[in-house]
Amino acid sequence: MRRRPLQAVKALSRLIRNPEETAEVFVIMRALSGDALARGCARFEKTEVGRSLIESGHDIVGVLSDRAVLARLPEGSLGRAYLALVERAGITADGLVMASEESAAEYEALSPTQGLYARRLRDTHDLWHTVTGYGTDPFGEVCVVAFSYAQTRNLGFAAIAAIGALKIARETRNPRVFGAVWRAYRDGKRATWLPAVEWERLLAMPLAEVRAQLDNVAPTRYEALRDVVRFAPVPA
Repeated sequence: MRRRPLQAVKALSRLIRNPEETAEVFVIMRALSGDALARGCARFEKTEVGRSLIESGHDIVGVLSDRAVLARLPEGSLGRAYLALVERAGITADGLVMASEESAAEYEALSPTQGLYARRLRDTHDLWHTVTGYGTDPFGEVCVVAFSYAQTRNLGFAAIAAIGALKIARETRNPRVFGAVWRAYRDGKRATWLPAVEWERLLAMPLAEVRAQLDNVAPTRYEALRDVVRFAPVPA
């Protein structure tokens, strides 16, 4: 995909004015992704999990949308933690699909394999929240986006993380926000490559074991600042 920085800037401006406009995130991602999707897909194809998913055409949305099955998983498991996160935030797996498809015309040009890889990234976003420990509050979203940039090298993630960190730090007058976002990026570089994780196999496992297996560490800088940032007075 050819990068379109002007389109990305306009979408970033709209997202800053209204952070609830999830569709703008996907506009930014497509405008700045360049060859990141192709490179990620090529890496994905070389993994055992990637080859299996490509062959089966498996779609994880059905698994993540079945809340009755998730609720029967063991207490403390990844699946139960994921369910608790999306219920607190009022998120549905189908909702992410609809938000991305509002501006999905360009994805029609992707190969079937690239399309599967791109959808897998989109549909497991909230599993990334769960295993990293970053919440779905604005500060947590910025941190998980920085983590995602380290994992995918997609400049769209970098732009969203940078602008988001600047906005939160300015509004809360707390420069430590930058340190937390930088730590999220560094943790993303150290962690297992999440796009090729077989999440379906891990849902019933204890969350602590999953985090250890994927080389995820506690987001201590985010946790130390989360409530400070959340309840900081917004400048007039």
